Amino acid sequence: MTASEKGGSPAVAITSVSSRLNINDHEVDLNAVTSNPLSLGEVGASLTETQKNFVLRRLHYDSLVSYDKLPPQATFIFEKIEHISTEEAVEILQKAVEEHKDDVNVLDQDEELWERLISSPQAKPYEHKEDKNLTSDDHKPSIKDKISSVFNEKKPYKDNSSSSISDADDFDEAGSAPYYKIVDWDLQVKLEAVLIAYWSPYPQVRAVTDPYDDPTIPVETVRVYIVATIWTALAAVINQFFSERQPSIGLGMSVVQVFLYPTGLLCEWILPKWKFKIWNYTIDLNPGPYTFKEQMLATIFCGVSNGTSYVSSNILMQKSELFYNNTWVDFGYQVLLTLSTNFLGFGLSGIMRQFAVYPTKAIWPFILPNLKLNKTLMSPEVKSKINGWSISGYNFFFITAGISFLYFWIPDYLFQALSTFNWMTWIKPDNYDLAVVTGSVGGLGLNPIPTFDWNIIGTGNLYTPFYTTVQSYIGAVLGFFCILGVFYSNYKWTGFIPINSNRLFTNEGKPYSVSSIVNENSLFDKEKYDKMGPPFYSAANLVLYGAFFALYPFHFVYECVMNYKQMKEAVVSLYRGIRNFKRSTYDGFDDPHSVMMRAYPEVPEWAYLIILIVSLVLAILCVKLYPAETPVWGIFFAIGINFVFLIPLTTVQSRTMFGFGLNVLVELIVGYAIPGNGLALSFIKALGYNIDGQAQNFINDLKQGHYAKLPPRAMYRCQLISVFITSFIQLGILNYQITGIKDYCYPNNRQKFTCPGTVTFYNASVLWGVIGPKKVFNGLYPILQWCFLIGFLLAFPCILYKKFAPRKYSKYFEPSIIIGGFLNYAPYNLSYMTGGLYVGWAFMHYLKKRYEAWWQKYNYLFATGLSAGIAFSSIIIFFAVMYHDKSIYWWGNDVMYEGWDGSMSVGYLNATLQAPDGYFGPRKGHFP
Repeated sequence: MTASEKGGSPAVAITSVSSRLNINDHEVDLNAVTSNPLSLGEVGASLTETQKNFVLRRLHYDSLVSYDKLPPQATFIFEKIEHISTEEAVEILQKAVEEHKDDVNVLDQDEELWERLISSPQAKPYEHKEDKNLTSDDHKPSIKDKISSVFNEKKPYKDNSSSSISDADDFDEAGSAPYYKIVDWDLQVKLEAVLIAYWSPYPQVRAVTDPYDDPTIPVETVRVYIVATIWTALAAVINQFFSERQPSIGLGMSVVQVFLYPTGLLCEWILPKWKFKIWNYTIDLNPGPYTFKEQMLATIFCGVSNGTSYVSSNILMQKSELFYNNTWVDFGYQVLLTLSTNFLGFGLSGIMRQFAVYPTKAIWPFILPNLKLNKTLMSPEVKSKINGWSISGYNFFFITAGISFLYFWIPDYLFQALSTFNWMTWIKPDNYDLAVVTGSVGGLGLNPIPTFDWNIIGTGNLYTPFYTTVQSYIGAVLGFFCILGVFYSNYKWTGFIPINSNRLFTNEGKPYSVSSIVNENSLFDKEKYDKMGPPFYSAANLVLYGAFFALYPFHFVYECVMNYKQMKEAVVSLYRGIRNFKRSTYDGFDDPHSVMMRAYPEVPEWAYLIILIVSLVLAILCVKLYPAETPVWGIFFAIGINFVFLIPLTTVQSRTMFGFGLNVLVELIVGYAIPGNGLALSFIKALGYNIDGQAQNFINDLKQGHYAKLPPRAMYRCQLISVFITSFIQLGILNYQITGIKDYCYPNNRQKFTCPGTVTFYNASVLWGVIGPKKVFNGLYPILQWCFLIGFLLAFPCILYKKFAPRKYSKYFEPSIIIGGFLNYAPYNLSYMTGGLYVGWAFMHYLKKRYEAWWQKYNYLFATGLSAGIAFSSIIIFFAVMYHDKSIYWWGNDVMYEGWDGSMSVGYLNATLQAPDGYFGPRKGHFP
C-alpha cells in the first residue's frame, strides 16, 4: 500500500514555510536529500563559518571526518535556524522553560541555558562586525583547520573574525561544553529553539529520531506482513516454550530486529515487482528498497510476542494435574480468556494515547534502544571520529553482540561462580549470619562486587535514567535494613523462616503445601486447614507486601497532586474526543513529532472502544459458559481499577521507567469480596494485571511508531493481527507442554521446567483466594493493614518537599521509586542491583554528561548488542549442553552453592528445638 493511499502527503525538499505547526515545515524528500548531500559551505548562507562550526558542535557533528557531505539532520537544522525569527525563538524557549520546569529528563545544563537565554540582557542579535565584511575571496583558515584545532585538540582557536565565539572554546573548570556559554545570543536562542520545535528537548530522543519526516516512504507493505508474521510466530514459540523454565530463555527484541533486517532484504531481492488492485487500494509486492519504516513496523508487529500472556499461568494452573486440575478447561475457555485479556489491554492503550503517547515528557526510555538499533541497521551513516572512536555504529553493534555471545558462555556454563559471585561467603561458608547479609543465593546480597554476568547486571541500566537507578537502589538499601530488623527481632516468627524466600511456610518452618487445604472442587476445606494451620511469610516477603500496600495509595495521591494539571487536560481532551469523534486526537499537542504525525489519518477513539467492548463480551462469555466460579461484576471491577490506576502508573513509567503491577491490590480486594474462592481471584487478578501490563506494552509500541512516524492505522492493523496470531500460537505451545513434557512444573524436572511463575500464581490464589486476606491480616499480620494509611499520609510531606524544597535538591526526587526499591527482594536481592548501579553511573551519568556525542552514537547500540548476544547465546547453550545435560563439575561451578548461602532453607531459629510444642505461631485450635 502506498503512502498516499494511507493519507500521507507528498514530501518536498528541505524548505521552510510559514509556521513550525505546519506539517509541510517538517517534511523532506529524503531520497533527494540523501542522494545529493550538501557540504558545509552550501548550507547556512547567512551564517559565518564560526557560527556554522558552533552549530555543528552543538549537534555533535563536529567529529565528522569530512564536511563535504553533511548528514541530512544537520542540513535540516541549518535551514530552520536561518528561517526562524528571533521573536518566535524566544517564545519557544519561554514555553519550554515553563513546560519543562522540574522535568527530570531535561539536562540541567540545557535547562539553565534556556533560562539564561530568555533572561539575558543581550536581548538582541549579536553582530559579527568583521564577519559581515568578509567575502569568499578573503584569506581565512579552512573549516578543517578550525575543527582540528578547536574540537580535536581541545585548544582555543583564535579566529580574528569572531573572537567572541572562539573565546568560548575553552572548557571551564567544571568541564562543561562551550555551547552552554552565551557567546552569540541570537544564534544560540535560534539554535536551541529549533532543537525544541523541530526535534526534541531531550538528547536521548534526538539520538534515536530524526527532526523531519518523509510520508512517501513505503511503510505497510506485503514485505512487512511476510517477515513480521514469520518472526512473530518463531518468537511466540520460543518465548512461550521457555517461559516456565528457571532460568527462562527468550528471543528478545534486539535479536528479532537483527533477523528482521536480512529477511526484509531477502524479500526485496526475491519478490516480483508486481502491482495489483483490491478495491481502491494498490498493492505493490516490492516497492523498492527495504525501508527504515518497514523495519520499524515489523518490529512493532513482533513486539507483541516479546513475552507471554499473563493468563498463561492461569491456564496452566487450572489445567495441570499438579495444581487445580480443572478438567473442564478446554480450548474454547482458553481462547476466550486469552483473547479477552489481551484485547482489553489493546483497547485501553488507544484511549491512553493522550496521556502516555503524545506528551513530550512521555519519552519511554525502554523503547529508545530499539529505535537506535533499527536506525543503525537501516540508515546510512556519515563517517566520524568521536573521542578517537571511528568505528561505525553498524560494526560496533555486531562486534558487541559477538563478544557478548562468546563471553556469556563463561559465567553461564564454564565458570558459573562469576555469575553468582558470592565471594565473601567462600571465606567462611559455615557462617550463617555472613550468608544472610552477603549471600547472593539465599541472603540479602550486600556485596560490592556481586557478579561479572551481564545477564544479572542487566542491560536495562544502560538506558534507565540514572536518577531512577539511584533512588531504586536507595529504596533497596532501606529495605535491606528493614528486612534484617524484622528477621533478627523474630517479628511474627520470621526468625524460624529463611530470610529472603518467596515461598510460604508451615508453623514448623517447612514449605507449605497449599493443595492440602482445598477440597476436590479447589475450594477452601476448613477441616484440613485446622490440621495444617495458616501459611507464614519470610521477613523479606513481609516487608515486600508492606511496601506494596504503602505504594498504592502513596503513588496515586502523589502523582495526581503533582501532575494534576496535565492529567486534567488529558481527561478533558479524552472526554471531548469521545463526544466528538471527528475531533483530532492531536489537538493540544504542538510538539514536532505530533505535528509530523498529523500527516497520517488517525485511528479514532471509537475503533479502540469497539475492541474494548468486544473483549468485555468475550470475558463475560468466559465466566458464563464455564464453571469459572467468577461473578460478572468482578470483570467490571478489574476494568474499573485499571481505569483508576492506569494513568498514574503509566505517566510515571513513561518518564522514569519505574513501574509496578496491580496484582497485589486486586488480590487483596477480591480476597475480601469473594472469600474462599481461588478460581475467582485468579481470573479477576489475571484481568486486573494483564489489562494494565498489555496496555503499557501496546503504548510502548505506539510511542515507537510516534517517534518513527508510522501511520497510526497501519500500526493498529498490525497490532490486531499480531495479538491474534500470538495468542493462538502460545496456547498451542502451552497445551503441548502440559501433556508432552514429562514432569512439567515438578521441582525435579531435568530440563528445569519448574514453572516458578505459575507456582507463585498458584500460591497466591490459595493464600489470598482460598484462605483469604481476612485470616492473614486480622490474625497473622495486622500491621499490613496500616501500611495503606502509612502510604497515604507519607505522600503529603513528600509533595510539600517536592514543591517547596530548593530545586537542586528536589528536581530528581521521585519517592515512588524509593518505595519501589523495597520490592526488589524475595527472591532477588542487592546483588542483582549493585552491578547495575555502577553501570548506570558510568553510562547514564558520567559518559552522558562528559562525552555526550560518544554516548548518543554508541550507548544504545552497546545495550542492544549485549542483549542480542546474551539472548542468542542462552538459546544455543540450552540446546547444546543443557537439554541433554552436559554439566561441567568443578570448583568454579560449585563453590557458590557450598555453605549456608546455597542451602538456606531454614531461619536462625529451629522450630523443633526453640518453639513451644515444636511449632510457632498461633496455637492449634486458635488458628485465624
